[in-house]
Amino acid sequence: MADSATSLFDQWERWLAQEQMIISAAELHGMLTGLLASGQRASGNEWLPILADLANDGEEFSPAMKGRLEQLGKSIRTDLGCPEISFQTLLPSDDELLADRLVALTEWAQCFLVGFAVNQQNLQKASAELREGIQDLAEIARLDPDAVTDEESERSFYEIAEYVRITAIMCFGELGQMPPPKPASNSTIH
Repeated sequence: MADSATSLFDQWERWLAQEQMIISAAELHGMLTGLLASGQRASGNEWLPILADLANDGEEFSPAMKGRLEQLGKSIRTDLGCPEISFQTLLPSDDELLADRLVALTEWAQCFLVGFAVNQQNLQKASAELREGIQDLAEIARLDPDAVTDEESERSFYEIAEYVRITAIMCFGELGQMPPPKPASNSTIH
């Protein structure tokens, strides 16, 4: 993980603590990524109340947190759509214990699925590959964090983290850029 992503993780942990939110930076990032990758628009503020319901017990975010979240949403959406595949999951530094990084990765996957479910309850429009990726994320969300800390476990962690990252990008490519659903029209004639 790049140093800038690591410092961003630590910064978000501090901001969430200042706001007295019990969600972790990995959970928040996963949830917002799930919302945006599955079709929620990053522009405007319409996703903020959804995120407040999911991540902040329905309480409004402070003005400072709203601004940070708006910037994070724009950044996630830009990175998910970047041809250079620049999107990165927000996880702890490689210096942290493997078990701590695995906990964060499973939290990220769990919360990605929560955000995803807000927009995409039906995966029929998704490719078979994406449906399989979403099923795999559900399995990843249930991984046991009591991993053995050997070289093979480290390698496995990086492979799983990369798979999670690519699945989010694939999800955005298939579903995140779809036009928003149109409201049901009233067919009653007066």
